[in-house]
Amino acid sequence: MATTTESPTKADARVLNGSAIATKSIDLALFGTGRRRTLLKQAAIAYQANQRQGTHKAKKRAETSYSEAKPWPQKHTGRARAGDRNSPLWRHGGTIFGPIPRDYRHHLPRRALREALRSALWGKLVDGEVAIIESLEFAKPSTKTAAKSLVALGATQGATVVVPAGDGGRKAWQSFRNVPRVEVVLAAEVNALHVLNRKQLIFIGHDSFAEMAKRLAGEAAAGS
Repeated sequence: MATTTESPTKADARVLNGSAIATKSIDLALFGTGRRRTLLKQAAIAYQANQRQGTHKAKKRAETSYSEAKPWPQKHTGRARAGDRNSPLWRHGGTIFGPIPRDYRHHLPRRALREALRSALWGKLVDGEVAIIESLEFAKPSTKTAAKSLVALGATQGATVVVPAGDGGRKAWQSFRNVPRVEVVLAAEVNALHVLNRKQLIFIGHDSFAEMAKRLAGEAAAGS
C-alpha cells in the first residue's frame, strides 16, 4: 500500500533575545502547503532577468573604423586573400554575431510572484532556516553588533536580513549591510529571490515578520 506524506502545519523559528535562543511555533497556513519548485524556478529566473540592463554591444564589421582599402593585392603576394581590416578575422575587426542591446524583461503574473514568495518562505520555515532577532536596537549603526548576532544564530554561511520600516529599520539596515554574505531588504519588499538567495532568513524584531505576514494576508485577500 502506498503511503502519503502529509505536509506539516506548524514549524519552529529560532528567536534570539540577548544571548538566549528560544523557539517560536509558526502556523504554516499562511505560507501554503509545500514547495512549488517549478514556480520558484520561474520566479527566480524572472527576478534575475529583470535586473539585467541589456546594454551590451559589440561592433559589427560595418561599425569598425578601419580603412576599407584592400591591404595588399589579391594575387602574387603569397599571402591569404584579404578584403579590408574590418574583417572579423583580423585583430580589432568586427565581431561575428556579437551581443547587441536587447530587453531581458520576463513577466510573471502578480499572483504567481506572490505564491512563489509563499512557497519560498514555507520551505525556509520547514527547513528550520528562519530566525527572529528580538531586542536588537541600535542607538547608532554598528556592524560589530550586527555580526555578533549573526554568529550567535550560526548564520555564518550567508543570510537575508529583513528589517522593518522606520528609523529602527534604517539603523539596522546600515548595521547589517556591510557584513559579508548578507543581503538586507525591507519587509515590504521581500520577494522569492531574496529568500532563496541566502542560507538563512532573519527578521529583525517581530514587527518585520508581522509586517510581511500582514502583507501576504492582504495580498491573498485582494487576489481572491
